[in-house]
Amino acid sequence: MPRRVRQVFVYNKTKETFLAFRVTVADSILSRLVGLLGKRSLSPDSGVWIVPANSVHSIGMLFTFDLVLIDKNFKVVGLKELLRPFRVTRPIFRAESVLELPAHAIIKSRTEIGDQLVIERYEAKESSLRESAETVVAATASESSLAHSSHVGPSTR
Repeated sequence: MPRRVRQVFVYNKTKETFLAFRVTVADSILSRLVGLLGKRSLSPDSGVWIVPANSVHSIGMLFTFDLVLIDKNFKVVGLKELLRPFRVTRPIFRAESVLELPAHAIIKSRTEIGDQLVIERYEAKESSLRESAETVVAATASESSLAHSSHVGPSTR
């Protein structure tokens, strides 16, 4: 049975900017090995988060991309902008994982070494959905009762 693709968003808390909204998590041996191989490009808001890793190669890649190396606390410990195909990066031993992002993602987000990142899955919580539905139902009922009360007829004074 194929594994469901998990995606996360990456937010630079230090600079208050997003690096990407749809980053695929590569945490199995196969998904880490494949990474971006076979892709022709990355859409502007996507990427791959390789866990664990402290370096990457771009042998067999077809495009240039940005690389962000982060430690176990999601602090940026290394950056490589515009990594071209058929290159191998040196390991950064403090890094626990790497983000492969579209070219220019680092400069657009103003990310620097030492920045604190937030990496989380985005999903609506069931209780939030229920509360939202109850709010909509209550608002609709309130509007409905106001509409009925305003059409009762002329008041007798």
